[in-house]
Amino acid sequence: MSDKVAVSEALKVFGSRVRLRRAELGFSQEELAGVSGLHRTYIGAVERGERNISLANVIRIAAALELDPAELVKGIRL
Repeated sequence: MSDKVAVSEALKVFGSRVRLRRAELGFSQEELAGVSGLHRTYIGAVERGERNISLANVIRIAAALELDPAELVKGIRL
């Protein structure tokens, strides 16, 4: 698997975890965006695996989802 494909798959797994936890908490994308201090369209792009986000934003999203950031990346390999 090429590096580009591996990164794309990792981003999709991360985004799926964000979406699942957001749904568990009953948050809309807009609500998650407000709590995390990010824009709704940014959250949507993260959930679709379209954004390679910074560590700072991983931490913001995890805090808003009441998770340790490690839970969002656990087991993801390149």
